[in-house]
Amino acid sequence: MIKTLLLAGGASLLAAGAVQAADLPRRQAPPPVFTPVPVFTWTGFYAGFNAGYAWSERRRETVTAFDIPQIPTADYLAALGTGAGRGESGGFTGGAQIGYNIQFTPGSGFVFGIEADAAYTDLQRRRAASATIVGFPGFPGANDVNLDSATRSELSFLGTVRGRVGYAFDRFLIYGTGGFAYGQTQYSSVLTIGTTLGGFASGPTASISGGYDRIQTGYAYGGGIEYALPTDNFLNFFRSSAVTLKVEYLHFDLGRRSVIGAYDIIPASGTPVPATVTRVRTEGDLVRAGINYKFGTY
Repeated sequence: MIKTLLLAGGASLLAAGAVQAADLPRRQAPPPVFTPVPVFTWTGFYAGFNAGYAWSERRRETVTAFDIPQIPTADYLAALGTGAGRGESGGFTGGAQIGYNIQFTPGSGFVFGIEADAAYTDLQRRRAASATIVGFPGFPGANDVNLDSATRSELSFLGTVRGRVGYAFDRFLIYGTGGFAYGQTQYSSVLTIGTTLGGFASGPTASISGGYDRIQTGYAYGGGIEYALPTDNFLNFFRSSAVTLKVEYLHFDLGRRSVIGAYDIIPASGTPVPATVTRVRTEGDLVRAGINYKFGTY
């Protein structure tokens, strides 16, 4: 009997303990950790490279004065056309750029920046013209006067320092740009004057030559679009905070310059005398693609 009571009491205690254990609070699993995705911003320093095509349809030379007593200006201009030369030229351009952007509202919003670049340009143009003034009495004993004109112009490099203003749609940016431009320009011209005596050419009688090689300044303006790739793309060789790709158009104008052409007798018989004044203008356009590596703020 006592044994039975002991067994019954033990079973009761075990049952009571199980009930109490069931009533104890269970340990809760920790909540998942939330990691916010950073919002992209265009703010930061960047550097990169560009390449494209440059062309010019408005690089022109215009003779504004002609002073050789034996050949009146009207006869000279009539022989060589209008006295103005205009020609197309185009070629490769490639270089590098650096800049800094500020975006006040990360994500979408206005972007302000400044950019400087320098690029090689393969813009060269040559022009040649020949004409004969028939029955011209200006040179003693000459029946005709032969004119041979050759000009060459070149823009070997172009640099700009420009402001940029755009609007970003997250990783997509559209912008306008404008500012200072400079470039290395060269120009040369040679006009050779010959005579015909009794139907036979007597060779060159005189020449007019002039030119310059200098850096000219002006302005540039244009616009473009730019897109920021994800940070872990295969182009991110420098582990930058972003890699951006852009396409832009620029128009540049380096202004006008007057070139004095000196007149000299062949063979030389004294100090050359200024005989022509030519106005030379250098302007053109370019379209290029570029890649930038952005450093700094994400």
